[in-house]
Amino acid sequence: MEMPNTVPPAFTLELLEKKYERAKAVSLANYSFYLGTSNDNLEEIKRLNERKNEICGLKIFMGSSTGNLLVNDPIVLDNVFSTSEVLIATHCEEESIIRANYEKLKAEKGILEPADHPVIRNAENCFESSHKAIQFAQKHGSRLHILHITTEKELQLFSNMLPLEEKRITCEVCVHHLTFTAADYQDKGYLIKCNPAIKAGFNKDALWKALLDDRLDVIATDHAPHQLSEKGYTRDANGELTPLDTATYENAHAGLPLVQHSLPLMLRYVKEGKISIEKVVEKMSHAVARCFQIKDRGYIREGYFADLVLVNMDHPVRVTPESLYSKCGWSPFEGAHMPVTIEKTFVSGHLAYSNQKFDESIKGERLAFNR
Repeated sequence: MEMPNTVPPAFTLELLEKKYERAKAVSLANYSFYLGTSNDNLEEIKRLNERKNEICGLKIFMGSSTGNLLVNDPIVLDNVFSTSEVLIATHCEEESIIRANYEKLKAEKGILEPADHPVIRNAENCFESSHKAIQFAQKHGSRLHILHITTEKELQLFSNMLPLEEKRITCEVCVHHLTFTAADYQDKGYLIKCNPAIKAGFNKDALWKALLDDRLDVIATDHAPHQLSEKGYTRDANGELTPLDTATYENAHAGLPLVQHSLPLMLRYVKEGKISIEKVVEKMSHAVARCFQIKDRGYIREGYFADLVLVNMDHPVRVTPESLYSKCGWSPFEGAHMPVTIEKTFVSGHLAYSNQKFDESIKGERLAFNR
């Protein structure tokens, strides 16, 4: 379920349908696309209400990220929350706090570094925006899903007291926020620059606790495959990732490619005893289908689509540039060992991937929803 920060941004149903047409022609995975929110597309949101079983939801960037998609006018936000009958997914960061932090740190230091990112995009900025989104949702009874939670402080806003199907406000955690901490900027630099930022280690510990006690409803990826040059890097003669001399905090794009290694990474944590395999299946499949009301998927059940993955739990592999499938050609996990191997992937019953080879004779399908 992919986001609207493309060129051009998907602010109309017509532009959205062009993305669906493209996916139908090329995607091996099943797919859905969010409609983007702008300051003046309320009529498109009303039209979306009539197609709630065809599209995964509405996306609001309440904080700036890649692309010019920021919506932080309270009047516009109130109108959107009062109008939308479909799930609203929010990127929650408070732009005024981000800008104030940036200007203060820039004045103090002059040249900013990767480790400044969680100082600029701090916990307070995330909490204030998430709190605001929840207030709008509670006021209008909206179905709200807050994306990529990163802070211990935000977790107090969410509950595990209701079954997932009864929650009107849900949230998710991303695999990289369960993996990296602010200490990793020293080695990874801008490769792990993302929005919201990877923060101090106690936040990661809190995210793990909330994942296991069901305050965090699903595990996601926040896949953002920027080119190496956009991240401020290149490959040297030995194939190693090397920072460009021209890389700056301001021009290094935020985001990282994560889809390929999300399941192997979580199964690594199974091997380490941090989480059970049943919990991984729940948070990456069952709960996703329930949270978004995806029709006939997410479970191994008679009558459901056969979306299956076959994993060799005893065949470790090393992440190398040659093993990557993302078109951007790099990964923050390069050099790491994954203790498992994905051997086969079935998409709607079709063997789409087997032993490092793709069968593109049949494409993925557009997701449908029960709403």
